[in-house]
Amino acid sequence: MRTLLTLGAAAAMLVPAVPAAAAPADPLAAFHHQKLRWTKCGMKELDDAGARCADVTVPLDYAAPRGKTIKVAISRLKATGPRLGTMVINGGGPGPAIDMPPYIREITPKAGTRFDLVGMDPRGLGRSTPVDCGWPSGTWIRSAGLHRRGFDTSVAFARDLARRCLTRYGSYLPHISTRNIARDMDVVRAALGERRISYNGASYGTYLGAVYAALFPGRLDRAVLDSNVDPDRWSPRLIHGTERANEQALAHWADWAARRDGVYHLGGTGREVLATVRRTMTAAGRAPLRVGPYRVDDTTIPTVLFNLLADDRDEPRAALAAAVADLHRAAAGGAHVPATGALGDSLKFLLTGEESVYGSGQAAILCGDAPAPHDPRVYWRDIQRERAVHPVFGSLGPNITPCAFWPAPREAATKVRTTLPSLLIGATGDTRTVYAGSLALHRDLAGSRLVTLKADVHAPYQASYGNACLTRTVDDYLLTNRLPAADTTCP
Repeated sequence: MRTLLTLGAAAAMLVPAVPAAAAPADPLAAFHHQKLRWTKCGMKELDDAGARCADVTVPLDYAAPRGKTIKVAISRLKATGPRLGTMVINGGGPGPAIDMPPYIREITPKAGTRFDLVGMDPRGLGRSTPVDCGWPSGTWIRSAGLHRRGFDTSVAFARDLARRCLTRYGSYLPHISTRNIARDMDVVRAALGERRISYNGASYGTYLGAVYAALFPGRLDRAVLDSNVDPDRWSPRLIHGTERANEQALAHWADWAARRDGVYHLGGTGREVLATVRRTMTAAGRAPLRVGPYRVDDTTIPTVLFNLLADDRDEPRAALAAAVADLHRAAAGGAHVPATGALGDSLKFLLTGEESVYGSGQAAILCGDAPAPHDPRVYWRDIQRERAVHPVFGSLGPNITPCAFWPAPREAATKVRTTLPSLLIGATGDTRTVYAGSLALHRDLAGSRLVTLKADVHAPYQASYGNACLTRTVDDYLLTNRLPAADTTCP
């Protein structure tokens, strides 16, 4: 028998040619190869730093890429040293990130100049086809307070927020989700001409980075994920589960304030300071406190505390102490307590519609990612259970959100189980994305390393916490693309 194995190249001439299958057309080719038009950003910090901005065209619906399109806004601050690639930045929230490149360069002293730093506003936020539902508040987060009437008010508030969004943006909202934001990020990657990108994300940005890694394996180079979300727990009830961490951080702050009783007059021991906080909440539950032009009740005070409790350095702790002192004076019948400082900023954010666009876009993403329980009784049962053990924050974390009245998401949440050699950062006392989230994402991302900081701080790297060990570890990794040999704890 004649064998073709001995014929070498001649064998190819004896075998009939099989036509090669045509490569399927890339449905996103027009988006991937679009030409970007770079202009001044019209934002002082970006323009002063030499950054430029562009709008990237992306499909409204990735299942129908030949249909309607929207614009996603990006900024780019080009590398000034030997270039290591492009790094996309997200600062969490969810919120805008277009303004972040100069700041990230500042807090990354060695590696920051080696990357083209790109800030991207997620769709629905900032300059990326934003939604503004005309909310009377900058956030959907509020406490149910101390009484059933506070919860009933919360239900009506959440229902009204959802109604406003669905009335104005009913056809757009189904397309706002983290999965689509990750797809937008990949269009940005391609439009920038990059085969792979690096990524720097904090808080919600860690979830976005993990979803991107799962949807587009192999397209991330270096990745720094700061204060990590557990992808399996990502839902519109994302702050349910932070009650214990916030109560602990409040107790640590109370000890700090007690040592400065001569300044703030809140109590000489931590226990006394916490008693002052609870008395103030009780008074606000009887009758709203007058602070500047605002009426502050027991549903507002826990949210103020939550907003101001994300950092254990002296300056943020002093801002919280001054806020509590003003609320305490108002509860004691102070004739005129002005709405100044961090308290004034928080009340303006919580009790006016000036930042409606922020809360609207944030809720659109959360409600578009995963379903929430629709029955208010579920939330009320959780509140009663949590309030029994967490007196200040037990009515905040489990409270109802607009997502209870939102249509079901179009896609299931992403299951993150992938390989991503990356640097994860977690603080043991984080009040927003609790430390357990960093441990969970570390398990989900094979090849990752975890740097732990023993502090009550949220997003310690992006918050520029000032820990030399942390700064050095991030810089070394970004410069060399070599992770620490093992997980580590920074003192």
